[in-house]
Amino acid sequence: MFFVLFLVFYIFALLGNLLIFLTILASSNLHTPMYFFLGNLAVFDIFFPSVNSPKMMDCLVGQSHIISYQGCVSQVFFYHTLGGTECFLYTVMAYDRFVAICYPMRYTVIMNHRLCTCLTVGTWLGGFVHGSILTFLIFKLPYCGPNEVDSFFCDIPVVLSLACADTSLAQTVSFTNVGIVALMCFLLIITSYTRIVISILKIRSSEGRRRAFSTCSAHLTSIILVYGPVILVYLRPASSPWLDSVVQVFNNVITPSLNPLIYTLRNKDVKLALKKMVTKVVQPLGDKE
Repeated sequence: MFFVLFLVFYIFALLGNLLIFLTILASSNLHTPMYFFLGNLAVFDIFFPSVNSPKMMDCLVGQSHIISYQGCVSQVFFYHTLGGTECFLYTVMAYDRFVAICYPMRYTVIMNHRLCTCLTVGTWLGGFVHGSILTFLIFKLPYCGPNEVDSFFCDIPVVLSLACADTSLAQTVSFTNVGIVALMCFLLIITSYTRIVISILKIRSSEGRRRAFSTCSAHLTSIILVYGPVILVYLRPASSPWLDSVVQVFNNVITPSLNPLIYTLRNKDVKLALKKMVTKVVQPLGDKE
């Protein structure tokens, strides 16, 4: 039952985000900074559930419950590389909304192609550095005793508990590293949205305020879905395996499948571009018949 449930979410995440990415790529009217970053988010939401979901579903159908040491290292590295990239990407998207609403007349000048490219490269490179540091810290420790991971995938809290040495330094540094990245990005997002709210409240027409808020609602919803699990799992002083597993399943499988709905249901431009693309594909098929 769980296998079927998670498989549905996983397939929906892959197909939904691939559809968003192809729609943005094929629609010239979506070639703007906002949709450029949304395209990057769609790519992220294809990669992120693919780190752990296939192995988890393999276990659910009664196949091997064993993962190699190299496989465990890979899971920790890619999970935290992509996790760091996600934090940086949401921060960049918040900055993009800040410029669009607070400086609309200068938006295209500030968010030019070069800056967007630099910000995007910076998010993925920053995630790589973040994941590399954490992976090095965790796996330079000796593992010579227990080998049962108390979770459905390899992550810092459960892997550290298997180490045959003092893990206090690794715990402190990893806690600090994850905390600094998450907190820094969160504060920058809060700063951006504080300025956005102040600017929106200065708009005289209620229709203008409603439209401004609607452009930010999808991004805010995604931020809540992302930072909730990070706080619950990594920034608590005491670990709870049951709660960690529930939160991680939500973060790994469910959230990536929700983003296509969040960013399309409330976005007229994406819905219109998606409709046009589907019509172009359906019409040739109809002609062939």
